[in-house]
Amino acid sequence: MDQDQQNQLIDVALELADVARAAILPHFRAAGLVAENKYADGGYDPVTVADRAAEAAMRAVLARRRPDDAVLGEELGESAGTSGLKWVLDPIDGTRGFITGTPTWGVLIALGDATGPLLGLIDQPYIGERFLGGFGRARMDGPFGRRDLAASRTATLERATLFSTFPEVGTPAERAAFDALSARTRLTRFGMDCYAYALLAAGHVDLVVEAGLAPHDIQAPIALVQAAGGVVTDWQGGPAHRGGRVVAAANPVLHEAALEVLGQEI
Repeated sequence: MDQDQQNQLIDVALELADVARAAILPHFRAAGLVAENKYADGGYDPVTVADRAAEAAMRAVLARRRPDDAVLGEELGESAGTSGLKWVLDPIDGTRGFITGTPTWGVLIALGDATGPLLGLIDQPYIGERFLGGFGRARMDGPFGRRDLAASRTATLERATLFSTFPEVGTPAERAAFDALSARTRLTRFGMDCYAYALLAAGHVDLVVEAGLAPHDIQAPIALVQAAGGVVTDWQGGPAHRGGRVVAAANPVLHEAALEVLGQEI
């Protein structure tokens, strides 16, 4: 893929983020917003009109600009393609945060092939921050303009900051492994959803460890973090783009240290 093709794909990703912003922002912190529960078994997985409108808007762009590409979206399912490329969309990652008014949710847009993600974008519309990584570049645009991204060089767990979305992390065994890792780190925080991966790419967070993820949750963060110099794998060091257990680390040394602790528990 030459640079012109890469630039065209980045331009498509940016348009996807633009239309998602336009679809979502009128609903954020709006009176009367209704969240439906996608689970009927007693669990809770909320979805709103903003989720569905944003994904529909992004799919309309892809139908016009990239009709031969496959698409996988959290809300509207999967459509086949013939180009060998697939867009993976999560219109609002962190809907729980969205419905409670916290600006830590984000739009996730990934582009990949059979080997995994090639390009990833995390957009936070309300605070106007957009993080993009792939094709040899990692950058963010925000209220203070554009800057390049670089993950931290923190090399020891004892100096690391660790994030995860939920304190329970996953199964009891997965929680025990996470707790063992957390006990070795300087600071552990929860509840940031995809924004934690953006902060890792920007050099503010050192580790993000989660379990039970879907492909649409992690493919954009993988491309972004890797473009900024970080490492993302499953808890055994293998590919993570299909979801499940994920370790995102700022650098290879810290990644190896985290895997060693998690491997002792699982």
